[in-house]
Amino acid sequence: MRVVAGTARGRRLVGPRGSATRPTSDRVREAVFDILASLEAAGAARVGGAEVVDLYAGTGAMGIEALSRGAAGATFVETDPAAVLAIETNLAATGLGPGHVVRRDVDAFLRSGAVRSRPGPFDLAFCDPPYGFEGWDDLLAALPARLVVAEAGAPIPSRAGRPLIRSRRYGGTVVELLGEPER
Repeated sequence: MRVVAGTARGRRLVGPRGSATRPTSDRVREAVFDILASLEAAGAARVGGAEVVDLYAGTGAMGIEALSRGAAGATFVETDPAAVLAIETNLAATGLGPGHVVRRDVDAFLRSGAVRSRPGPFDLAFCDPPYGFEGWDDLLAALPARLVVAEAGAPIPSRAGRPLIRSRRYGGTVVELLGEPER
């Protein structure tokens, strides 16, 4: 696993041992950022200068890729201590930042005062919960983000009023880009 592009291009990323973490493959990460670049060209989204949140961060590869491509900052949310250590190691090895690692359950993080008191939504959110996750509606309803990149094993059944911008399948991974909730 490596950083695909940007200032840290080619840097290797570490992951925790075992099968508890399922890192996003380089191929899928590259495809996601190509889609984001096409949206940026159309004026619909920006990675450069974005405030990013990486939920169920695992190795932190998605948030680190965003930082490498010019994101202003990234918050990584993960509960597994080995994954938190991997994220911190990867941030240090790439020299990217600012990156803030939060060792907390995603639901608790989204309900926290720090998230509720933000001056505005995150520009970009990466959500990669374990396959079989069934809490999409609650997660997407609570997530203050302009654009969500959701990874799952199958199409997301409920999107909490967020419009589907793009959906792509890469082998066993479905990636959906979702806009802000419709009001």
